Amino acid sequence: MTQVSTDVLETARMQVLRDGVGLTEAQVLEVLNLPDERLDELLALAHEVRMAWCGPEIEVEGIVSLKTGGCPEDCHFCSQSGLFESPVRAARLDIPSLVEAAKQTAKTGATEFCIVAAVRGPDERLLAQVAAGIEAIRNEVEIDIACSLGMLTQEQVDRLVEMGVHRYNHNLETSRSYFPNVVTTHTWEERMGTLRMVRDAGMEVCCGGILGMGESLEQRAEFAADLASLEPNEVPLNFLNPRPGTPFGELEVLPASEALRAVAAFRLALPRTILRFAGGREITLGDLGAQQGILGGINAVIVGNYLTTLGRPAEQDLDLLDSLRMPIKALNSTI
Repeated sequence: MTQVSTDVLETARMQVLRDGVGLTEAQVLEVLNLPDERLDELLALAHEVRMAWCGPEIEVEGIVSLKTGGCPEDCHFCSQSGLFESPVRAARLDIPSLVEAAKQTAKTGATEFCIVAAVRGPDERLLAQVAAGIEAIRNEVEIDIACSLGMLTQEQVDRLVEMGVHRYNHNLETSRSYFPNVVTTHTWEERMGTLRMVRDAGMEVCCGGILGMGESLEQRAEFAADLASLEPNEVPLNFLNPRPGTPFGELEVLPASEALRAVAAFRLALPRTILRFAGGREITLGDLGAQQGILGGINAVIVGNYLTTLGRPAEQDLDLLDSLRMPIKALNSTI
């Protein structure tokens, strides 16, 4: 067991809250080892950091799957892999349905709409559909459009920029050292290559992962440091919701206190980053935990359902934000 420094939060108060310098990997590990009796103190500090360096606004996002299932990769957490005996089957969404999903997302007050596809990387047919979908959405809805289409080539990155995609999601999923335990059909380095091309092309980088896949606390701290070195605009934090038929289908759900400690630790490692509640928060944290997370460093949420699992009704999240007096970020017309 790592020896916990008694002053790690005092150090964080000076280093992160005052100076805006994120915690190092070793310091994150100290935070992750804090006992439960210090959790409230930790969450309060993470909230102060979020307010100081990000402000009070919450960014709301909706996501939709343009292509579901049938993926050739073996991400062990994912029921969309065609290699596992999961109940998810391949399906595609048509353009009118995509536009309707964007409209419904915008009605919640969301400023972000992410088009997702379960693929290793986009082929020509998928890119053409994405281009047509973006054009149709822009004709009907005022909303920022993000994409998550797997690993990209430079030419594909350039085409997405031309389409007006302002943010690209490609999760590293976990630390470099633990990645081979999660995926074997491609490498962590391949994912990082796509992220670097996206950043260099001027798109915003959205990159996070899933906690609770069997990684150690040391590897969780490593992951926070990996993300900090990438300097992403947004980090979505997912918590494993074990899916039947997947290699991780029998894993235990992460305890709520452990999940909240991780939320706060990632905020202290990434003081200026959009830190988004994503999949698995309902089963891991419940209503009270969601409120604690929003008051413990989170400044963005996905509303509605996820790709293959149900979320909370959007109204519940919006009512929670209202009760906490957390203003929803307005659409930035300059993007």
